[in-house]
Amino acid sequence: MVSKFEEVLKEAEEYAKSKGFKLNPNKKIVEMLINELIKNEEKHGARYCPCRPLSGNPEEDKKKICPCFWHEEEIKNQGHCHCTLFVSQEYYEKHKSE
Repeated sequence: MVSKFEEVLKEAEEYAKSKGFKLNPNKKIVEMLINELIKNEEKHGARYCPCRPLSGNPEEDKKKICPCFWHEEEIKNQGHCHCTLFVSQEYYEKHKSE
């Protein structure tokens, strides 16, 4: 049986691959973020980005469900999304040996 962690990690990996992104090469960061997404899902009913505060307004907060509304633009401009779960190929190559 697949754990919730493995399920969410696999979904994130598949999503990243489908978009031409990678997950952060730092496995500790990925582990922490996946665990936070799971906690948010359990607490708030959706996998809200752990790096964006919730407003309490469901319509506004929908944008903060991972992958969030802003992630593609952030990756394009910065090489990573705000929380650094998703990164560009270039970012991945530059940081994979850290």
